[in-house]
Amino acid sequence: MISPRFYIPLFLLSALLITTCAQVDNKNSITVEQLRDEIKANDNLIVLDVRNPSELKGPLGFIEGVVNIPVQDLKLRINELKEYKENDIAVICRSGNRSVTATNLLLENGFSAKNVLGGMNEYRKNK
Repeated sequence: MISPRFYIPLFLLSALLITTCAQVDNKNSITVEQLRDEIKANDNLIVLDVRNPSELKGPLGFIEGVVNIPVQDLKLRINELKEYKENDIAVICRSGNRSVTATNLLLENGFSAKNVLGGMNEYRKNK
């Protein structure tokens, strides 16, 4: 039987890792309000919507001028974004989960990308 003392350091290490990951994620995220400001102020901003094309026709709609590459296709289609390598990219999805994955993939490939917290749900709520 494993001693309860074994679990205390394991719990503390897990808590530390979760906290560290959350801080890194916030560094690479923006709020919907910040996105709206960036869209107005930054002509070089690219909004990448990583939802499926059918979702863009759904009730949440889409942001005018977005580039649409579904997250599950992004790794194979990342070269389509090559021309935007010097641009800031705001990555959005429905709720902000898929866009985290896409943002991390873009960052790993040398893009300047930020996840939009809350996604299109938040974007439409705060119109």
